[in-house]
Amino acid sequence: MSDDQVQRGAARLRLPVRDQIEFCWESLDRRLDSEHPVRVVWEFVSRLDLSPWLDTAQAIEGRAGRNLTDPRILLALWVYATLQGIGSAREIARLCEEHLAYQWLCGGVSVNYHLISDFRSQGSLKLEELHVGIVGTLMAEGLVTMKSVAQDGVRTRASAGKSSFRRKPTLERCLAEAREQVATLKRLADEDSAELTARQQAAQERAAREREQRLTQALEHCQKLQEQQDRTATKSGRAPKEPRASTTDPEARNMKMADGGYRPAYNVQFSTDIDSRIIVGVAVTNAGTDGGELPRMLDQLQEQQGIQPENALVDGGYGTLETVEEATRRNCVVYTPLKKEEEQRAAGTDPYAPKTGDSSAVRAWRARMGTEAAKTLYRWRAQTAEWINAICRNRGLQQFLVRGLTKTRGVALLHAITHNLVQGAKLQMAAAG
Repeated sequence: MSDDQVQRGAARLRLPVRDQIEFCWESLDRRLDSEHPVRVVWEFVSRLDLSPWLDTAQAIEGRAGRNLTDPRILLALWVYATLQGIGSAREIARLCEEHLAYQWLCGGVSVNYHLISDFRSQGSLKLEELHVGIVGTLMAEGLVTMKSVAQDGVRTRASAGKSSFRRKPTLERCLAEAREQVATLKRLADEDSAELTARQQAAQERAAREREQRLTQALEHCQKLQEQQDRTATKSGRAPKEPRASTTDPEARNMKMADGGYRPAYNVQFSTDIDSRIIVGVAVTNAGTDGGELPRMLDQLQEQQGIQPENALVDGGYGTLETVEEATRRNCVVYTPLKKEEEQRAAGTDPYAPKTGDSSAVRAWRARMGTEAAKTLYRWRAQTAEWINAICRNRGLQQFLVRGLTKTRGVALLHAITHNLVQGAKLQMAAAG
């Protein structure tokens, strides 16, 4: 220390005091910025009809029991988390303890990841009703016409590893071992219950039963795959491959992904209104191809909204002759590229000319795709369907954290609901001037 510093004395510093108890006289509402986007999410969710969740509530006036958590809180948490690209219930539960925006949504109501997860995984049918209601409201306001729709599939990685796929003999052996394990745990629990607590015993038995159920489902799906491959082999004349099913997610299938590799995945189907860019139909399948998915989506739209789109824009994966004929019977005009169009043109063949054996619907489709009007309309497919896929990818639809067709469909519906709330708000604002 220099003489000057000795004469001046030590520097006075403001030091942190972290053990000082303080009182903060401020509400959650005042702490959150008045323009924070989470306020808009809550406003939109509060307008929705969530009666399906309330109609089944056990906690009602005049009956004992714990109060039900407001479904608006749980839905708003999922919508806001989806906008942030978060799809994990555990992560949302953590943010509810640490992040002001999530704390504001909860408003002092305690939530845990089980409650958050169950709302999504066990509420697929209710989420479907909510999605149908949102689309129906926008149609009643004249913002969605569903005159023309664009459909596309986005293959999403499943919560299963490639190494979990087993052939039938291995699955049968694993199932026998699982059943033996369940029986052993029950016997040990009856003989000596002092070693483990009741909760530990229940957890072990539950895990063993769930593994037995998954293996049973895997065997059932293996049998279904065998039947499908036998039918395909009969048509193609090639020997069928020995089917395999996953021991962790039996309904998942190995699919060819966008990068050319094969991984366990599900095929998420979105049908989008071209004019409004509102997602009007949602489906999740374990089919590796899109052929045959358009007629099923048309049936869904007819059942849910009571209307059939006039035009359907799909890529070449949907463009089977059977699909064209089925859609035509439903009075829906299909716009999809012809197979090997460039090769036919290079060989001097008119790709739009009728072929031997074509039905009237197929002949009309070939001729239609050669017109400028069809080519102009078809350009909207990429701007609609692929735009939706990109948005959902950016919001976390990269890999499912849940298993099975029912639960994965709940995830897809949440993405559709989130998108429709945002896009619907824009349409309503534009209509209001």
